Parts: sequence; C-alpha cells; structure tokens
Amino acid sequence: MGKDLSQFIRNEAFLNKVVSAEEAASWIEDGMNLGMSGFTLFGEPKEFPLALSKRGEQENFKVNLYTGASLGPTADQSMAEAGIINLRVPYQGNAIMRGKINNGEIYYIDQHLSHTAEEVRKGSLGKIDYAIIEAAAITEDGLVIPTGSVGNSPIFVEKAENVIIEINTTAPTAYEGLHDIYVQKAQGERKEIPIYNTGDRIGEIGIKVDPAKVKGIVLSEQPDIPSPLFEPNEETQKIADNLLAFLANEVEVGNLPESLAPLQSGVGSVANAVLNGMQKSQFKDLEVFSEVLQDGVFDLIDAGIVKFAAGTAFSLSKKRVDSLAEDLEKYKDKIMFRPQEISNNPEVIRRLGVISFNTAIEVDIYGNVNSTHVNGTKIMNGIGGSGDFARNARITIFVTSSLAKNGAISTIVPFVSHIDHTEHDVDVIVTEQGYADLRGLPPVKRAEKLIEIAHPKYKEQLRAYFEEAKEKVGGQTPHILEKAFSFHNNLKENGTMLFEDDKIKH
Repeated sequence: MGKDLSQFIRNEAFLNKVVSAEEAASWIEDGMNLGMSGFTLFGEPKEFPLALSKRGEQENFKVNLYTGASLGPTADQSMAEAGIINLRVPYQGNAIMRGKINNGEIYYIDQHLSHTAEEVRKGSLGKIDYAIIEAAAITEDGLVIPTGSVGNSPIFVEKAENVIIEINTTAPTAYEGLHDIYVQKAQGERKEIPIYNTGDRIGEIGIKVDPAKVKGIVLSEQPDIPSPLFEPNEETQKIADNLLAFLANEVEVGNLPESLAPLQSGVGSVANAVLNGMQKSQFKDLEVFSEVLQDGVFDLIDAGIVKFAAGTAFSLSKKRVDSLAEDLEKYKDKIMFRPQEISNNPEVIRRLGVISFNTAIEVDIYGNVNSTHVNGTKIMNGIGGSGDFARNARITIFVTSSLAKNGAISTIVPFVSHIDHTEHDVDVIVTEQGYADLRGLPPVKRAEKLIEIAHPKYKEQLRAYFEEAKEKVGGQTPHILEKAFSFHNNLKENGTMLFEDDKIKH
C-alpha cells in the first residue's frame, strides 16, 4: 500500500495487529453473529466482507449479520450472492438480498433502527462474536475514528468478544472530530440523553475499544459507493412544492417560526427533492436532526439556509462523494454524527420537536401507512428509522406519488396491505396532487381529505368504497371487509387496480 501506517494507527498497541482480509475472514465460524459498521452505503468495511464471501464460495457456513442499516455491494450483495447469510438485522436495501429474503433463503428481522442497540444490550440477539468496523484512524488515545457512518458501531464494539478494524486509508482526514460518540448505560441505570439543542456535543470523537479485544486490523483503499439519487423531476417537484406549501402555511398561521423546527428527512430522491426545494423557500436558519444526511443538506448549507445538521450517516450522490474530502473541511463546524440509538432516540426527537418526513409505499383512506411491503408480503427495504420519528415527531409527514407502475397502482387504497405506521402516528400525507392535513380529524373526515389527494383516475373508486362502507357497515372506521383489499386483488388478477366502470359501485 506504500503508506506510513503510523499516520492512521497512532497508538502503538495496535500497530502489530495488521493482518490480511483473508486471514481475518478465516476466523469466522459457522453460526457466528457479526456486528458490522455501515449505514446507507456509507462506512461499511469492504475488504473483509469480500474476503469472507470469497471463502464462502468454497466452504459451507452461514453467519448472522447485524448492521446499522443497508450496506453496499462489497458487503450486503457479495455476502448474499455467496449464500453465507442466515439472518439479517435490522435493515437492508440490496436487490439481491431482497430477493433471497423474499424467497426464504435469508431470514430477516425488520426492526426500528433505534431498537437494535437495545436488543444487543439486552442479549436478545445473542452475543456479538465479532464487531467489524471501518475506521479512518486510531488515535493516540486508542479511539477508533469512524468514517461516513456511526450506526450501531459503538454498541457492537462494546459487546463484541472480538473486534476487527478495517482502516480505510483513502478516507478523508477531516472525519476526525466530526463524530459525537455517546453510549448509554443499561436500562434502569441511565439518565436522560443531555441533548437540548441539535448541535450539543455530549460524547467522544471516537469509539473506545479495549486493545486486547482487537484481534486484527485490515487495510482498505476502497471508496464508499454513491447512492442512486435521481435529479428532481416534475412529479417529485410537485410533491416537494406541496410539502413546502404546508410548512409555509404553518408559519403563516403562527404554528411554526420561519426557522421551522429541526427537520428529519428519510432516504431517497423524493426527500432529497424536498430539501432542494427549500433553497427557494422563505425558510432560514434551519437545523437538521436526522438519521441520514443527503446531498440536499449540503446544498442548503451552501445556500446559508441550514446552520447545523446532525445524523448518523451520509447518503450521497457521486458528485458529493467525489468532493467529500473538500466538503468535510468546509462543513466541519456544521455537521455531527452520533450513534443511531441517539440520532433516532424517541426522547430526543420529542424534546427537540422534530418535523419528520418519510416515504410511503401506500396509504389507506384512514391514514395508515405501509412503508415496507409490496402487496403485504414482499419486503422492499424495511421500516428503517421512520417509525422512530413518526411516533415522536412534532409533525409527522409521509410523501408518495399518487400512482405507481405507470398508473396500474394507486398509492391511496381502501386499506393498506401491511401497516407500519398506524393512523395514530400520521399527521400529514403529501402527493403530487396536494396535501392532506389529518390532524384533529376523526377517521371519516380523514378519508375525505385523503381521497382528494389521490390520482383523479382512482378517486371515483375510492369514494364508491368509502360511501358504501359508511352506508352498509358504519362505525367509527367504516370498512367492508370483503372489499377492503379489492384494489390489491384486482391488481393481482388483472394487472391494474383500476376497475372496469361497471364494477366501481358493485
């Protein structure tokens, strides 16, 4: 590699632990639990999982893989392709892995992202045999400096019997000082998390590790993988404009100041479009308290609109990955990364009064949201952190296009095929057709609002179902159980949710 390792490994107790990725991979045994760093394609080890996957092509073994969130192709995809994953927790986003989960080759626990550290702490996921953590450096004090994500790395390191550190020698040196590592005590022994403002620093710049637990250090030069964000299009721009119109109205009526409240934005192109739209809005002096920081956050900092952003990981386009070293130097006093059990902690979210917006797969007429499953059975990615924020945010917003699959699917349906967020946790739904503010409304009034933001080609069907349910069944939340999934059944049988005209009222 030709680099002076002492600039990356600055504590002598670690210098004699450098091994090849192949040697480190040889230590893993069948049935082990691996806690791996990484969150939304940033900060995962790369050489180690590739070596483990290559070994898996020759040997028969499986491991249980615990992470922060989704990993990149060098980890999630290579390990799935090699067939070495038995159980995956708590979130994934790789198409190969998704397919194997849905056909039963890989078991998957879809988990709130703030819960995983607690489950590890309680032992309900079993012991962590190895923590494998990507790092930018090890300091003189023996602190492990994470790269572009913190995720669950601190709890994995604390609870693991063995630790493997993968030093990425291409990682920007500006990562050092960016992190705020605060680890909670066991339940029943802890105090409140002392975050009262988004930028409060309450922990260390790196992860504490006992040198005796570090079995090996692997060296890497592989960069992080950009996230596949597409540029805002006409539809996503309309969604963004409608969400911004809702926020502007909240300011106008005095519910929010022009600085709004700390913002949480889910992962993806629609959420990024909303952030981009804020560059032309009236809002100023914004703060971001989120799990993932996307391109839009950098753009808002550049525009002088966001003054501070805290999260647990980056999720960036190729443009921002390429300029990351320069950007980190520029934004170092405006960005902070914490462990995900802190960035997603319900107590802190509620205390700060966060405004949350995330993406829905489908929404039903009473405000229940499905954000994980297609037709109720096939997992997409997972609930991620959306539930952590939805139940505890000051305002909980879900965004979705009103149509999918070229109009064959209405995302507003009589009853969602899988419920991730109940009507009790959902405040506002936004589509390109408008927004529905559901706050303070009983179920039948919510239905009227939601049908109005459905796509026009499906409004008549939705109204027909709703009116028939009120007339024939009634109740607090009227449903005709025999017809509640009629949209989904028609899609399965005829390839579209759109009924023939003579079936709408029958």
